[in-house]
Amino acid sequence: MRQATVLFKGEEAGTLTQQDDGSFLFQYAPSWVDDRSKPAISLTLPKTKLSYHSTFLFPFFYNLLPEGSNRQVVCHLNRVDQDDYFGLLLTTAANDTIGAVTVRKI
Repeated sequence: MRQATVLFKGEEAGTLTQQDDGSFLFQYAPSWVDDRSKPAISLTLPKTKLSYHSTFLFPFFYNLLPEGSNRQVVCHLNRVDQDDYFGLLLTTAANDTIGAVTVRKI
């Protein structure tokens, strides 16, 4: 199992987990859900106290990954398998993302 903290503008919004079977969970932090002024991180992941489950990396997080030759270079330099989307997300989305969301390894 691997986990990451999902930050929105530097504040903890939730936790993304890759289970041992390769499936994924996303759970909003209770404080994020309870604060009405805090937005959902994505239209596809509305705020809820329930966790989201998926057999593949949620499209919102997948779209934070580099593509094409950029992906090849990042994977080669960081020794990450190109099919390890969660590992690639942890490598690239901690600092270098477009938008307000970053993802940091726990």
